Amino acid sequence: MEKQVVEVREALRQAIDEEMARDSRVFILGEEVAEYNGAYKVTKGMLAKWGPERVIDTPIAENGFAGLAIGAAQTGLRPIVEFMSWNFSFVAADQLISNACKAYYMSGGRFSVPIVFRGPNGAAAQVSCQHSHCVEAIYGNLPGFVILAPGNAYDAKGLLKSAIRANCPVIFLENELDYGEKMEIPVEEYLVPIGKAKVVREGKHLTLVSYSRMLKFCHQAAEELAKEGVQVEIVDLRTVKPIDLPTVAASVRKTHRCVLVEEGHIFAGISAELGFQIQQHCFDDLDAPLVRVCQRETPMPYSKFLEKETLPNKERILAAIREIL
Repeated sequence: MEKQVVEVREALRQAIDEEMARDSRVFILGEEVAEYNGAYKVTKGMLAKWGPERVIDTPIAENGFAGLAIGAAQTGLRPIVEFMSWNFSFVAADQLISNACKAYYMSGGRFSVPIVFRGPNGAAAQVSCQHSHCVEAIYGNLPGFVILAPGNAYDAKGLLKSAIRANCPVIFLENELDYGEKMEIPVEEYLVPIGKAKVVREGKHLTLVSYSRMLKFCHQAAEELAKEGVQVEIVDLRTVKPIDLPTVAASVRKTHRCVLVEEGHIFAGISAELGFQIQQHCFDDLDAPLVRVCQRETPMPYSKFLEKETLPNKERILAAIREIL
């Protein structure tokens, strides 16, 4: 199988380009996706290739273009909406919450909404509290949404292609700091299945469960503990909703200890839900309490020093693991 080394942004671009070539109903819209080649260059060159009817620059009006795209999806098209930041999706909250995730149910199955909302989620570097929120726990509370959060270029491409083909609204979460991360992926077409987690590091003493950018710090912690003879298993959720509980549970039953890591806030977060499900289904297999490593309960500060203290990192993950070993 022929391979290529690409950045995450290029993997996403390939996914969009391939799906636009495969299906004429697919188009992308959002702020600066066309003339400027995308705020993070994910759509670089696509306007020249596909034209302004399929790569559409919009006004700075998330509520308007999200609503337009939802209507287009209900009438047979397959839009990809780029939010320059997922924080800006809050401007379109009524469209997402009242329409996108409920239209299929409210119409008795007559209107499906095959739409992908994508863009950078969570913190970048000193973007402060209005550009750094993790939205998965907010939108995860709404029945009807599928939520995907790839942690590398391979999964970014394969999951985005699967998302574009799905017949439901998909929340697709990227990370600004990951766009330049490189990885070898196949040249030929492939898909990554929605709803399937992956064990990305084998171990026997403890399970780390995470997704997206936090996997980087999980691997760093696991490498350090390996020097001490501690073998940590890492499970990458990839799909945040629906959670692949069987894969997580199989790992917990193997290691009997578990630490949950997410970038979002600790109260009512993804790890809170997953932790409950682990307790419900794996209580007798646990030899220690579950521990969560999350963003501290404060809006994101601008100072890079305070930012580092607020977010999960290798040191906090190591402290959590040592607490229950």
